[in-house]
Amino acid sequence: MKKSMMIGLSLAMLAAPAFAQSTMTPSGSAGSTAAPAPTVGTAPATPRFATVSRDEMFSSKLKGLNVYNEKDESIGEISDLAISKNDQVQALILSVGGFLGMGERYVAVAPSAVNVTYDASSKKWRATMNTTKEELKSAPEFKYPQ
Repeated sequence: MKKSMMIGLSLAMLAAPAFAQSTMTPSGSAGSTAAPAPTVGTAPATPRFATVSRDEMFSSKLKGLNVYNEKDESIGEISDLAISKNDQVQALILSVGGFLGMGERYVAVAPSAVNVTYDASSKKWRATMNTTKEELKSAPEFKYPQ
């Protein structure tokens, strides 16, 4: 659960990109303004920076990670994250079934149902879940909103 919360917080920070403000001079070249433009919306007026430790999980490492069961069988792959409006990881979207992209379907599972650990000896992340391929195939299908 701690890793899920950290993933959610990391993703929330990534979802708020900073934009540079520039203006065009009469000659058509880009120039900078003397005073910065005011921020719009509810963004803070000053940036806040965070420190990231070396052992943090990144969404880029999570996406595409194979999920295994207790019998060490590959049962799916993490294909996406669903993040709620309050910046919490609501679900992991798993791609299950299929072969080479044909016949696959998506299932949304609670982040607490997937155990993501780091194996220091192999220097790889590993995701495990207490279920079978059959249970995932019979789970309610997740369909992306239009």
